[in-house]
Amino acid sequence: MCGIVGYVGDKKVVPILLDGLKRLEYRGYDSAGIAVLEEEGILSEKCAGKVSALEKLLGGKSFQSTTGIAHTRWATHGEPTDLNAHPHLDCKKQIAVVHNGIIENYRSLKELLSSKGHIFTSDTDTEILAHLIEEYYGGDLVEAVRTALSQVEGTYGIAVICKENPEEIVAARHGSPLVIGRGQGENLVASDCSAIIRHTNQVVYLEDREIARITKNEFSISTINKVEVTPHVQEVSWSLDQIEKGGYSHFMLKEINEQPITLQNAMRGRLNYEEGTSRLNGLNLQYEELHNINRIILSACGTSWHAALIGEYLIEDFASIPVEVEYASEFRYRSPIIQDGTVVFLISQSGETADTLAALREAKRKGATVLGICNVVGSTIARETDGGVYIHAGPEIGVASTKAFTSQITVLTLLALLLGRMRNLSLEKGREIIDSLKKIHQQVEFLLQNDNYIKEIAKEYYKKNNFLYLGRGINYPLALEGALKLKEISYIHAEGYPAAEMKHGPIALIDENMPAVVIAIKDNVYDKVLSNIEEIKARNGKVIAIATEGDREIAGRVDHVIYIPSTSEQLTPLLTIIPLQLLAYHMAVLRGCHIDQPRNLAKSVTVE
Repeated sequence: MCGIVGYVGDKKVVPILLDGLKRLEYRGYDSAGIAVLEEEGILSEKCAGKVSALEKLLGGKSFQSTTGIAHTRWATHGEPTDLNAHPHLDCKKQIAVVHNGIIENYRSLKELLSSKGHIFTSDTDTEILAHLIEEYYGGDLVEAVRTALSQVEGTYGIAVICKENPEEIVAARHGSPLVIGRGQGENLVASDCSAIIRHTNQVVYLEDREIARITKNEFSISTINKVEVTPHVQEVSWSLDQIEKGGYSHFMLKEINEQPITLQNAMRGRLNYEEGTSRLNGLNLQYEELHNINRIILSACGTSWHAALIGEYLIEDFASIPVEVEYASEFRYRSPIIQDGTVVFLISQSGETADTLAALREAKRKGATVLGICNVVGSTIARETDGGVYIHAGPEIGVASTKAFTSQITVLTLLALLLGRMRNLSLEKGREIIDSLKKIHQQVEFLLQNDNYIKEIAKEYYKKNNFLYLGRGINYPLALEGALKLKEISYIHAEGYPAAEMKHGPIALIDENMPAVVIAIKDNVYDKVLSNIEEIKARNGKVIAIATEGDREIAGRVDHVIYIPSTSEQLTPLLTIIPLQLLAYHMAVLRGCHIDQPRNLAKSVTVE
């Protein structure tokens, strides 16, 4: 969600801040602003709209400052207006704050501060922080921030500058990610490495309830309780090129086309053909511990939740271990039963999803073994879990997840294979799965070459306002994911259903204006799905089918067929999702939508 970037060094800060904000645009936002330290004090400019609007606002002004902070806001408290945009300043205009997260007790703090004469100009919870820090400021900005935050309930990632401390930024986090970038004669802070990777790949991830004092030559970290912390510097493994479009029209299209590579990365070094199994050493569990697992909970949100549903099918099929899939946003608000032998997997692309982190901490409180499946090295989920698996998809910029989804499925397949071979999955079947996995990247490449045909289908349907997606068995979650992709980026209303459930309600919606996308591959429920297609056609519905290559029977029953190569039945989601991603993409392009930054959405949802 909201993005933060700050810089202190010898270079002019405004171009650096604007560049950082542009690299954070993928996170989703509705306004932007900067605050810099000039000789006359803090100068701040902010506005509703895109970073380009802020850049235009700054165009005629001259700035000499080498210290500043900037922000992109995703509205929670208060509408997306110029006044509600960050940064926020105190009464004396000597302190500026940018903030990600939510201050839950801001109303009571606002009443307290108002009684002391503070005057507020916005509807936000964040403005409270600027005034609260002002209230306690006595020359030491770190101590003022520390005292202010001790009264705050909620989540925050903040960066603060002060007129009286012109070469210093103070940063702190609790629940919202922050990373410090270590440079030569300059240091940076950001909510995401992508904002600072142009300047350094040496980073330190702040932990919850830590505060950092950052100057151009050094930084120091301590806890809210004044315990000094030794920074652990890590090297970011990806480069600036990986967050550029590389000639593609949109990041989403680039990331769809990267999947042949990212699928290989997800399984590289993890296949053991001789034993028909996989290696997942990052789980940090011994053979006996893995063998004693008797129940698995997969917890996630959004697209990652759909990947978890596929994981449920795979693990129960291969390993005969009961699996439950939980919305992370609901997990902590009920009383989940955690017994001996229960393992909880948290799945998140960013590793910073607030609801998923809350589920992680609840599972830990209940005594579960908690493992992670995530993409971002050094993320909070990666640090707080007992072990886990990185999906190695590389930075995903498009808000609508594509390559991370298929990489998550790949890792869940490897997990199911590992657990299955410890139980009742035969060596022959294990080797069959591995053979199929090794071919997947080439089959995905083949599907991507079918892009023009999918684009032609999109031209016929992009003006429709409603879609139904149907699938059965392991491809039912693909119906959910296909529908989600369509509504996320094209704003077409779409619903995913198990195909057999259509007759229990959704069939009432079927007519010539309600197209259906049906996953009808050659599997053990193929004939049942054909019957569902006949039910749609009997009501004048249009059908786009995803079918197995060589299936000529289906061609005469539907309006359009998109063929996928034949593979092991359990691996079909890795192929069926490709045309669904492309269909959503082309429909959104034809409708003139903002592909990489859909309205109201954020890439990393860091508030509950």
